[in-house]
Amino acid sequence: MKTISIVMAVYNERDSLPTVLKKIRDLETGLKKEIIIVDGCSTDGTKDILQGIKDRDIKVIFEEKKSGKGAALQLGFRAATGDIILIQDGDLEIEPFEYPALLKPLMENSCDIVYGSRFMNGKGRTKIVSYLGNKAMTLTANILFNARLTDIETCCKIFRRDIIKDMKFTCSGFDFDAELTALFLKSGRHIVEMPIDYKPRNKQEGKKLHWLSGVTSLSAIWRCWFSR
Repeated sequence: MKTISIVMAVYNERDSLPTVLKKIRDLETGLKKEIIIVDGCSTDGTKDILQGIKDRDIKVIFEEKKSGKGAALQLGFRAATGDIILIQDGDLEIEPFEYPALLKPLMENSCDIVYGSRFMNGKGRTKIVSYLGNKAMTLTANILFNARLTDIETCCKIFRRDIIKDMKFTCSGFDFDAELTALFLKSGRHIVEMPIDYKPRNKQEGKKLHWLSGVTSLSAIWRCWFSR
């Protein structure tokens, strides 16, 4: 049986993390599940929750110094042993029940990468400023790499682990999502997108993105293109 490594970078997700983990554990995917959680020096009690986990199928990595979402995910990738990697945030903006449909193309060996797109069917509940920012980044990547994606910034990325083994990453923050997509496209990989439901949080609920992330993400896309 193939194994899926579900990699989560978490920071101050005390309220949502237990629910996310229960939903992942209870989900039937047809794959053996390995959950890897990298905690970026949480200060709200998330660390206490993680220290109490005794499940042998869950690996917990505690960063000594907060390094950013991208750096945390890279730590998780290096610890992963599964055939497939799935990136999951520690919140409930995207529900784990979406996994089985998203995994199907990979299970059928019809592609190497699947993205859960939040915007294939329009902007949904996303605020217009965030939506337009994502569209600008996605359009830039599409033009530079001759692609037709709708959501390069989705956290819901699923791919075969072997295709990233030789990739060199430079981004350590939220711009890592853009860099990873640009590297996939630069390598000639075809990304299959499938629509997913998306329930965006606001800052009061724990949203951590900042407008500067859009600038650094655009920079990451251009840097990948210039380094071809």
